[in-house]
Amino acid sequence: MVWRPNVTVASVLESDGRFLLVEEETEYGICYNQPAGHLECGESLIEAVIRETLEETAFAFDPHYLVGVYLYRNEARDLTYLRFAFGGQVGAHDPERALDDGIVAAHWLTPDEILARQAQHRSPLVLRCIDDWRAGRRYPLALLSHCSCP
Repeated sequence: MVWRPNVTVASVLESDGRFLLVEEETEYGICYNQPAGHLECGESLIEAVIRETLEETAFAFDPHYLVGVYLYRNEARDLTYLRFAFGGQVGAHDPERALDDGIVAAHWLTPDEILARQAQHRSPLVLRCIDDWRAGRRYPLALLSHCSCP
């Protein structure tokens, strides 16, 4: 058996000092996370983060930066995640769009409100990505290559 990490993408979106998080139902109860999800077969990382953000928040997203790449091991679930977090411009909101299954709501929260919910974060990456964004970590998307072979 070959071991592989779960490749995920997340968007770190800030507007007027508030960050966009999703409230979601999980097997552990209600959790908070960045708009995030798994890379699908044939998809680029950029395509994945645009899709996941729209599906989970009903907001369009235009990625401008790579905030970071994170390797996270959840020992309790025997899972490893390789997360690519992106920052950029939040676009139009479609309030009529249904959110993904399990998503209760999307919230714009202040850093203090996010800290107050820390016990409900999906993983330690929620705060880490926000901290990296607030520290000015923004890397060019040109670092990423999506190569398709015929």
